[in-house]
Amino acid sequence: MNTLTIFKRELTSYFTQPTAYAIVIIFGFLSILLAFTIGNFWAIDDASLHGSFFRSIPLLLMILVPAVSMRQWSDEHYTGTIELLGTFPINLRSAIWGKFLASAMVWALALALTFPIVSAVNYLGDPDNWTIFSGYLGSFLVCLTFLAITTLVSAFTRDQVVALIVSVAICCLLTICGWEPVINEVRRTGPDAAQAVDIMTKFGIYSHFFEATLGKISITSLLYFFGLIIICLLGTNLVLKSQRA
Repeated sequence: MNTLTIFKRELTSYFTQPTAYAIVIIFGFLSILLAFTIGNFWAIDDASLHGSFFRSIPLLLMILVPAVSMRQWSDEHYTGTIELLGTFPINLRSAIWGKFLASAMVWALALALTFPIVSAVNYLGDPDNWTIFSGYLGSFLVCLTFLAITTLVSAFTRDQVVALIVSVAICCLLTICGWEPVINEVRRTGPDAAQAVDIMTKFGIYSHFFEATLGKISITSLLYFFGLIIICLLGTNLVLKSQRA
């Protein structure tokens, strides 16, 4: 049993239950709806989708991503299969990566199903498709980051609801602390807030995602995303190893 085997098993399990279908559909519907309402798609004439479609993506993902992956390890604890898994000649890293990649595939599909809005802007105008692609790449990196966080949290508990609540709380913190309205409110507190704003901008996910929606992804942002992902997955490995010991 290796990473590919676990990947196939987990991916199959996602689509044999209604939860994944429901969340993918809800995400697609809400992301496009918000682009035409809060995002003012028609009013701002946004061919790059930067200020309309991508604007609300992290706010949706911080809630919906944990809902997909909250069961990754908490379900194994609850059913007792975590002990059975320990009897197999399998590397924990393979199991972790297999589960993680399966949930990542679900979100890759969810993002791909929002293609109608890309078709719409190409039909209505002549957009910079590289900028749109970069925005989608940034959205996927946000998905992977939130998935890694949820994976780590689910390794600590057998209760899916607890995993969901804690994961959403962490993802919300990472999103909200870098969100422009929050940053502006902190900035208004006075000149001494400059350092706090700088820390929040670097720590929050929004500034790194914002760069991607403009068609540029810096090395700093890539290090931010992949650093968080690797730290969370390594942490998951350590937690599960300690539980198997």
